Amino acid sequence: MSTPRYPAVILAGGLATRMGGGDKSLRDLGGQPILAHVIQRLIPQAGSIALNANGDAARFADLGLPVIADSIEGFAGPLAGVLAGLDWAASEGAEALVSVAADTPFFPEDLVARLDAARAETGHPIAMAASPDGGRKSGLGRHPTFGLWPVALRDDLRAALTDGLRKVVLWTDRHGTATALFDTPGPDPFFNVNTPEDLKIARARLGGALS
Repeated sequence: MSTPRYPAVILAGGLATRMGGGDKSLRDLGGQPILAHVIQRLIPQAGSIALNANGDAARFADLGLPVIADSIEGFAGPLAGVLAGLDWAASEGAEALVSVAADTPFFPEDLVARLDAARAETGHPIAMAASPDGGRKSGLGRHPTFGLWPVALRDDLRAALTDGLRKVVLWTDRHGTATALFDTPGPDPFFNVNTPEDLKIARARLGGALS
């Protein structure tokens, strides 16, 4: 059975303080913005795509994507972006939404298929990507910005955010979350560009200097 073409939201609402502010997703990586690499990875895996970002949407005009802002006031973190995406997905008539981070240009090309399979296998409403992380007691490092979210839970999420909830896993664990484990050799597919040094590493990786 083929994977449904879920709509997807790219989460670009962070403050990028470790990058010196501004939109880190618009920093150059191989002659195009980091965000362009994210979009290229996502297009074959998803249906319609929107960008979650706050402020002047015109700065993303060249990308040709609808830009949706957080509906929760103040910087409420990635869950606010997920909620904005869920509201948009509901307007598209979708049952679920995929989310990815705007600063992670090498995420898996089978991300959505693996999230969908994990959700179907467990029967949990939410699926989240994870990779091995020996430094954590669970042995897993979960990636909360890479998930598959049911539209039916958007009002519950809105209420939780309004009540002050900010930590993703506190909300997802409340509802039951499947884990799609990406345990493959080689560089971390969920490597994200947070600092100028990270950007240098990403450029080297893109150029083939890191295998």
